[in-house]
Amino acid sequence: MSTTTSAAARTESEFNLLDLLKYLLSKWPWFVVSLAVCCTFAWYKGATAPLVYYSSAKVIIKDPSNKTSSAGLDRYDRSINKVNVANEILQFRSKQLMQQVVSRVHADVVYTTRQGLRDVNVFGETPFTVTFLNLKPNDRFAMEFEPVSANEVELTSINGKGTKAMRMRTGVPYTVNGVKLMFTPTGKWSSKWEGALIKVNKYTVNSMVGYWLGNLGIRQEDEEATILNIAIKSPSRELGAEMLTTLINVYNEESINDKNRVAVNTADFINERLRIIEAELGGVENDLESYKSRNQIVDIGSTASRYMGESARYNADALQFETQMRIALYIKEYLTDPSRSVDLIPSNIGINDAAIESQISQYNALKLQRDKLADDSSEANPVVAEMSATLNTLRTNILRAVDNIIQSINVKRRDAKGYEAQAESRVASIPRKEREMLSIERQQKIKEELYLFLLNRREENALAQAMADNNARIIDDPEDSGTLISPDRVRLMLLGFAVGLMIPTVILLMLRFLDTRVQGRRDVKNAVTVPFLGEIPMDKNAKNKRHSKDEGENRIHTPGSLAGEAFRVLRTNIDFMTRKAGAASQILMLTSFNEGAGKTYTSTHLAEVLSSSGKKVALVDLDIRKATLTARFSIEHHHKGVTDYITDTGISVDDVTVPTPGGHDVVPAGSLPPNPVELLMDSRLDELMNELRSRYDYVIVDSVPVGVVADASIASRIADLTMFVVRAGKLDKRQLPDLQALYDERKLGNMGIVLNGVSLRSHGYGYGYGYGYGYGYGYGYVKGKKHKHRRRTE
Repeated sequence: MSTTTSAAARTESEFNLLDLLKYLLSKWPWFVVSLAVCCTFAWYKGATAPLVYYSSAKVIIKDPSNKTSSAGLDRYDRSINKVNVANEILQFRSKQLMQQVVSRVHADVVYTTRQGLRDVNVFGETPFTVTFLNLKPNDRFAMEFEPVSANEVELTSINGKGTKAMRMRTGVPYTVNGVKLMFTPTGKWSSKWEGALIKVNKYTVNSMVGYWLGNLGIRQEDEEATILNIAIKSPSRELGAEMLTTLINVYNEESINDKNRVAVNTADFINERLRIIEAELGGVENDLESYKSRNQIVDIGSTASRYMGESARYNADALQFETQMRIALYIKEYLTDPSRSVDLIPSNIGINDAAIESQISQYNALKLQRDKLADDSSEANPVVAEMSATLNTLRTNILRAVDNIIQSINVKRRDAKGYEAQAESRVASIPRKEREMLSIERQQKIKEELYLFLLNRREENALAQAMADNNARIIDDPEDSGTLISPDRVRLMLLGFAVGLMIPTVILLMLRFLDTRVQGRRDVKNAVTVPFLGEIPMDKNAKNKRHSKDEGENRIHTPGSLAGEAFRVLRTNIDFMTRKAGAASQILMLTSFNEGAGKTYTSTHLAEVLSSSGKKVALVDLDIRKATLTARFSIEHHHKGVTDYITDTGISVDDVTVPTPGGHDVVPAGSLPPNPVELLMDSRLDELMNELRSRYDYVIVDSVPVGVVADASIASRIADLTMFVVRAGKLDKRQLPDLQALYDERKLGNMGIVLNGVSLRSHGYGYGYGYGYGYGYGYGYVKGKKHKHRRRTE
């Protein structure tokens, strides 16, 4: 093999996708086991995982821009029903709202029954419900019962501990472990529930609130739209729909209550003023009645009618301004009252100033938002503090505006009174008693007008209160949804299949890339330029066995035997290398880096193959320390061998030769000497080899590993061809440079490599063992069929 070709081989990529694919396919049993385990686990998870349903509902948040109202009442409706979508989303997600929902639905009490391998929530299906009469919202309790009949159950377990069976009738309170409970029929009894075990778990309300809020999702369909998509995950289709429906209902109730707070506050203010004015009006009427009775006055004479008409006109203006003044003073008194500094300000009570009415509405709306935020967080919240400062500013502005309007009304009232005084001067001739009666009647009219005005405002406020509408209207009913989203068995099985493929793939690739051992021909040829003689597949039948007299021959000559074909290829390559060297290679010495490389196995079977081709072959056991070859052929230790021939000149070659049924002879190691190195340096070893060379066509020498002892280097002088045996799966690739150094320094003569123990499926790049050995070597036999391939010449 040329240096150029070897260098090019070393530059090739060590791995490619096809090699990796073949390597992974060779490990198919691991994939089968992994797929079976992972798919079984995925099926088990799908069969035991709790059911999860996805329920959703669409609601539209109503405000004055998307609802109709009468023109006359539009301003009241806008002030009462104004909403903010972002705030409503936060209210939907509030703990206080969810607590009411959990309490109404009784979602803190969970009913489950066993179906297959999982516990299934049977909300709305169970024939009985359990009412815990003395448990607090944050108490826990667990029990199990079996329905016996339509009005009787049997209690079997309490708090996870078995108990003596107790028969209980529905509608009757019972006390169990200090817990007072009662079973109530739901009207859904059927024979399928008879004997079924139903588990009841009473959880704390707070824990269930956290659970449901964690499974609640709210999304605004569009930034400009007021449509919300409310979704919830639940263990039961019916429970999810019930939770959504109740959540929307409770939200609407809370929103109506919030809106009515302003109207209720205004109604209280008006009723209080009515009671005061009613008492004052009664007093004025009594004074008028007493005055007329005491002075015997029935009617004003017609003579004063003309003068009084003008006075009455001015008086009417004064009365109107007086009414405005009284209302403004009432509002100012309300604003300056310290006990009402945290109350809402009455609105729409008759102040003819749109700016003040707008400021009062803005103040009340901001006050409600501030109170709700403070309830959900605390007074120390920066947002709450900022809103409180804004409220104080608004209240100050309102008070300043009321002062301004009071000053304005005072000016107008003084003007009206001045005109009235001028008119009264014209009736100076009217008797004194008549003027006094007129003063009393004037007081009466003022009280009457104010009383009627407040009555009118009370009715308007009641009408506005009745107009407070729900904030949310359901567009898509939650009962029409309820889709099972977990477990997704198809997804789980696909995931299990993918993981089943991934786990062995990752592990095998890690093992492959971290494995520094020689696995095949490519590992050797990419690292060294030493001629490659051939590779021997793994022979599992020969592992841990001793070679019998006819076992090896039968195995080598078995039709279709991969080992036999491999050794025939090795024989062909030895002949080719011998012809290329230009000299006969009769003495073949086998060595390796370490023990267990398969020197004895290779030498024995190579001898059988050479013998089967009609050659005379001798096997020489030069591993005089361990005598492995001698032991393989079951030759007695005391039989004369190489060491005896070297030390005793009286012993001939015939004395140390042992024939075998395979057609070749064996020269055992002989007795173990105390100085094996000096013994191998003796010239008698050369004489023995020369004699064997003259008698046999091939002499195969089983030597010791290189580097372990000096025997192999010393004995290499006798070899025509040194076959360096590399054991696949055992030799570290980091030792291959040492092998190249042996070749470059010519420490072993005419050196070639034999790769032994190659796994046919371990790394996916063997060279065709499955259909006849070799990368086109000679002929192979598989199941009695002959396959001819291109002969390799290297």
